[in-house]
Amino acid sequence: MSRWSRVPLLVSVIVLSQFWPLAADAQDLEEFEKKITEFTLDNGLKFIVVERHEAPVVSFLTYADVGSADEVKGITGIAHIFEHLAFKGTQTIGTSDYRAEEDAMARIDDIFARLKAEKNKGRDANEEIVEELQEQFEEAQESAREHLVLAEFEEAIVRAGGVGLNASTGPDATRYFFSLPSNRVELWMSLESDRFLHPVLREFYKEKDVVMEERRLRSEDNPIGRLVEDFLATAYKAHPYGEPVIGHMSDLQTITREEAVDWFARYYGAGNLTIAIAGDVNPKTVRMHAETYFGRLPKGEKPGPVETVEPEQYGERRCTVVAQSQPLIIIGYHRPDINHPDNATLEAITDILGRGRTSRLHKSLVKEKKISIDAAAFSGLTGDKYPGLFNFYSFASKDHTNEESEEAIYDEIRLLQTELVSPEELDKARTRARADLIRQLNSNTGLTLQLTYYEAVTGDWRNLFRQLERIEQVTAEDIQRVAKEYFTDKNKTVGTIVPEQEPES
Repeated sequence: MSRWSRVPLLVSVIVLSQFWPLAADAQDLEEFEKKITEFTLDNGLKFIVVERHEAPVVSFLTYADVGSADEVKGITGIAHIFEHLAFKGTQTIGTSDYRAEEDAMARIDDIFARLKAEKNKGRDANEEIVEELQEQFEEAQESAREHLVLAEFEEAIVRAGGVGLNASTGPDATRYFFSLPSNRVELWMSLESDRFLHPVLREFYKEKDVVMEERRLRSEDNPIGRLVEDFLATAYKAHPYGEPVIGHMSDLQTITREEAVDWFARYYGAGNLTIAIAGDVNPKTVRMHAETYFGRLPKGEKPGPVETVEPEQYGERRCTVVAQSQPLIIIGYHRPDINHPDNATLEAITDILGRGRTSRLHKSLVKEKKISIDAAAFSGLTGDKYPGLFNFYSFASKDHTNEESEEAIYDEIRLLQTELVSPEELDKARTRARADLIRQLNSNTGLTLQLTYYEAVTGDWRNLFRQLERIEQVTAEDIQRVAKEYFTDKNKTVGTIVPEQEPES
């Protein structure tokens, strides 16, 4: 949701004309800066406030600069688990008796630790002890529920007129966001600061069950999900971008509440958070409330970046998933991170080669050769903070194969490497980039998403606008050079879904 190449383009001439006044302001960084107020609290928490007084609503987004790329083996999936738990409330919200609940959670933790230790004995585990501890574990969890006030955090927001309460976890970040009427800014300050000052990871083990079921549906029972997971694991041998955001099942089963508490303490210090607020607000009032409520958060040490660097690839890699599914091929090439000078050129290539019905891939594979029902190019299977992947995919049409799609994709890549793209194609890519910016900034929530992303990943939210300037400067020669440099056989990973053959009768 934070890259030009990830956002489907549905902006027509009518839409462009409808929002042209906004576009004129949005693309003028100097003009847009007049609507922005920035400040950083003494504890290091950065605020970006955007005044938009068209409607009496405000959107809020808390961006935690932590994602699955910060995990290690044994606790994969913990960033996503914590995202779920952040909605469970605090020491005063979501409980009828926190002290009694705290004792109940400690008992659950103790039983789980003993259960885990017994299971870790492998073949020497005593099944009777395992069964007894499992029963105690279930009983302790049910007992703890006596102290819960379910969904109290969410209900407080809904009663105040809040909408869009949600969160997301990715390789690079965890985001929490919703909108409220403009006279409820202080309520948001109180609720949001409290859940990161006094989080209570209640129903921890039950919520893990929810996440494990999500994993089954998203990955294990979904052929495309299985392919993406295998594809990333094949493309990356060292960097954590090769690990699934949702985590490995064995890790989800064994992660403890204590590990989640440690995770919070390490990654949710104020200096690792960025907050954007957009809508009908007074920046002076926002700052006053921010100092009162968020000024309470401990600063914490700003975690360092992931130090593991993915080594250079020296040859083509492949993986295959056999399933009752339509044939699918994904081809990925290692590419640099978003702060690299070639990023703008790669985004222009995305548009020319693989975005929408006018792209080269769609016209060639879908319309002309009819070997595919859908074909495109994109970045986005990984994060952007570290070197990622530039991807191509194709769903083979009936009676056609992955092999046909693969060769047709290579034909388009070779054409990009040997012939300069036309001025018309470059102009179209630039126009789409401008249209994307208009669309992304049209909603308060979209605005907060983009501003926090660019602030955290590139170091300055203004790079959201400077990206347009960089795309404007991309030349046909740049595109040819970048295509030759990155789209090479030794830099390539190929993943396919092969339909399962029915057994002979």
